[in-house]
Amino acid sequence: MSSMYKVIKEQIESFYLIRRLSLYELKSANNNNYLGMLWEILNPGIQITIFWFVFGFGIRGGRDVDGVPFFQWMLAGIIVWFFVNPSISQGSKSIYSRIKMISKMSFPMSVIPTYVIFSKLYPHLVLTIISIIILHFTGFPISIYLIQIPYFLFGTVALLLAISLITSTLSTIVRDMQQIVQAILRVMIYLLPVLWVTFSLPEWVQSVMKINPIFYLVEGYRHALLGQGWYITADIPYTFYFWGVVLVLFWIGSALHVKFRKHFIDFL
Repeated sequence: MSSMYKVIKEQIESFYLIRRLSLYELKSANNNNYLGMLWEILNPGIQITIFWFVFGFGIRGGRDVDGVPFFQWMLAGIIVWFFVNPSISQGSKSIYSRIKMISKMSFPMSVIPTYVIFSKLYPHLVLTIISIIILHFTGFPISIYLIQIPYFLFGTVALLLAISLITSTLSTIVRDMQQIVQAILRVMIYLLPVLWVTFSLPEWVQSVMKINPIFYLVEGYRHALLGQGWYITADIPYTFYFWGVVLVLFWIGSALHVKFRKHFIDFL
């Protein structure tokens, strides 16, 4: 528990630094592009269009999903994936790719995955706002259920930080970990209710898929954006399960990070 307290304390004390570094990270990643940070929105837009065509028309033949047009149903869930995917991918290599730069600095290393995640948060907020506008004018007007978004956003950031503390530490020690993370991410999008409907599957299969805590976030965003209800209270045991997983992962990640961070330089 002392490791968790130490990591949380570092996040709070370094919040200003996290915000500044995350903005620098976002700008530097798009510095050489003519369209700059606009690509943070264009890339998801292009992928959404392709997925809509392939899965909405090619596979589903334009059929609705339980009364919701496929495009709106997919959009409400996939915006979570466009935040989760790059955050886990970049967060897992965040420490070892910057270890030379910070090895001679008095720098709280636990904030490195955090500011990388925050650099992906800004495009996610813009994409969420754009999605709300699109949904509002395509039959899903702004409703009271949108107040769930900050809750699910906080849950997403908390889960991403917990996962990145684990993967960034293991990737620094064993570089093969990054390849494992990439392989899992390539498969995971098809194991979530993002591109295809899962409630038509056998109940036991759905239960297995719900073990993945990202499932909770995708469905939570979808309920909030489409005005389908209060997902927070729709399944109380599942909500407790999600936060239990987050706490366990954060405890493991904090313990690993604090134990090995003094030796990160040895793995260069």
